[in-house]
Amino acid sequence: MPSPFPGIDPYLEHPELWPGIHHLLINQIARFLSPQLRPKYLVSVKVRMYETADDDTLLINIPDATASNLEVAALPTQPIKVTLPVPFPRREGYLEIMERETKELITVIEILSPTNKRAGKGRKIYEEKREEILGSRTNLVEIDLLQRGQKMPIIENNIDSQYRILVCPGNHRPFADLYAFNVQNPMPAFPLPLRSGDIEPVINLQELFTEIYDVGSYDLKIDYRNWEVIPALSEADTIWADALLRDRGLR
Repeated sequence: MPSPFPGIDPYLEHPELWPGIHHLLINQIARFLSPQLRPKYLVSVKVRMYETADDDTLLINIPDATASNLEVAALPTQPIKVTLPVPFPRREGYLEIMERETKELITVIEILSPTNKRAGKGRKIYEEKREEILGSRTNLVEIDLLQRGQKMPIIENNIDSQYRILVCPGNHRPFADLYAFNVQNPMPAFPLPLRSGDIEPVINLQELFTEIYDVGSYDLKIDYRNWEVIPALSEADTIWADALLRDRGLR
């Protein structure tokens, strides 16, 4: 069963669901591209590993800090529960497309994670890799399907959209194509940059997303009647989403 939303399903940004979506989408793009690019190119799923203390799941249902401070003032000898920044292992998948004969890295496809979009180790590591790619001739495709967090830098910083796909061919620096869209829009299709002169397959992200929504049985995992969207939608988008879900019989 497909998602009731015409584009990205905002319910999937929930911290308990997004890691699975990230994993499935990376692998689905690889499965789509590999038959089209062989034998000249090899498509590989890579994993970036590091430890960070800013785990999304730890931030859910944490007691209010102000209330705790009042308790300390009244009863200074009574212990209270606190949360420590314990290192949490992170594994972020991405794709590399390499020319088989020369072993040259041609294109990198990244799907941003929440830790890439907020201050901390995850963003620092990704920004360093991004700068390294942009300073080379390697093509970069950067997919941002997350509302929350700080967008990755571009010079035209007045572009306002909830989601973005950046297609940056290595031989067009410093120029790139930005596909900007919102929750009410279908996800755009975009060409995959390869070596100059090669046929560039078009990645229909909406079609691939529909496939992983079905494979992951997210229609059974998401309770559209009772769940809240995390992060919350704007007032206008909330009204639109409510009407959409009611029309689909999901509320």
